[in-house]
Amino acid sequence: MILVGRLDDIPLGEAVRIDGDVPVAVFNVDGRLFAIDDTCTHQDASLADGWLEGCMVECPLHASCFDLRTGMPSGPPARTPVRTHEVVVDDGLVYVRVTAAVGAGV
Repeated sequence: MILVGRLDDIPLGEAVRIDGDVPVAVFNVDGRLFAIDDTCTHQDASLADGWLEGCMVECPLHASCFDLRTGMPSGPPARTPVRTHEVVVDDGLVYVRVTAAVGAGV
């Protein structure tokens, strides 16, 4: 699991980006945390820099929206979903369990 930081450091309606082999964005939607791959599948843009509306984040480049619960895009130009990841809160600290890439060995 990857340590994101303290729960208090992710304000409501905001996101934080965790850099790594694959950047991950963690969003706080009304107290519920969601984690997805941070890079838009249409073009190289940080979804953590996008606009959050409910459980949807809009890419800051070309307005593709992704559902934070499923990773599915709502329509073009993005056609490929982003991966979603499990978020764990333990003693006020937020962790992300990154989902293995498709085709990766376990």
